[in-house]
Amino acid sequence: MYAPIGIFDSGYGGLTVFRSIYERLPQYDYLYLGDNARAPYGTRSFQTVYEYTLQCVEWMFRKGCPLVILACNTASARALRTIQQQDLERIAPGKRVLGIIRPTAEVIGKYSESGVVGVLATKGTIQSQSYNVEIAHQFPDVSVYSEACPLWVPLVEAGEHESAGADYFVRQHVRNLLAHHSGIDTVLLACTHYPLLEAKIKAQLPEQVRLISQGPIVAASLADYLARHSEIERQLSQGRPPVFYTTDSPEAFDGPASRFMGAPVQSLHADLTP
Repeated sequence: MYAPIGIFDSGYGGLTVFRSIYERLPQYDYLYLGDNARAPYGTRSFQTVYEYTLQCVEWMFRKGCPLVILACNTASARALRTIQQQDLERIAPGKRVLGIIRPTAEVIGKYSESGVVGVLATKGTIQSQSYNVEIAHQFPDVSVYSEACPLWVPLVEAGEHESAGADYFVRQHVRNLLAHHSGIDTVLLACTHYPLLEAKIKAQLPEQVRLISQGPIVAASLADYLARHSEIERQLSQGRPPVFYTTDSPEAFDGPASRFMGAPVQSLHADLTP
């Protein structure tokens, strides 16, 4: 029986999370879906993101996934709670959908000595206030300052993340973030595309500021979740190579996806209609 862990993102960014998950838990089968035909999600309304995300989750359930990870901050911020609270019982009561915001918020405060954390994210994620709410719940004494970086995702997806032109936009937004508070000592990359800009971002940060990517955090959280939820873990199949799907053209997807994964990717086209 094929019962993979589903990894979902609006496009390519979730591959950075999947890469960390696969390195940590290589024994399981995985199915990745990028909704590239409708990306980016970061500029869309809450309702649209919810509808798109639910449609993709239902498609992954039909493909046999007992567990789906929303490896997309915007989808996690705008769709996860509604799907968990209103839809799962109706469409698949024995299956689970997890996000990446809460696992990150549960640990990010431990990295900061000053108690001041900076968040770099898409406009949609920041407008949702999800990180502020979740971090405040986990670490009431930690202050959070955010900066929206609307051009970073297009730069990464266009393959321009290593170009000299990207330096300007990285410098601008990092400076804006640091200007909020002199005590920021930890910066979270709260968009899964941003690890591809990590070297440029680090170059703009003072040496004492720690830069945190979500992939290893989410991978560790998933390992812990499966250890605590044997009823889900027992359903998962093992031994097959990862399968990649995109709602857009596989030919267009494979090149950028290979850059995100650091290994060749060959994808299939996903038709989301039931």
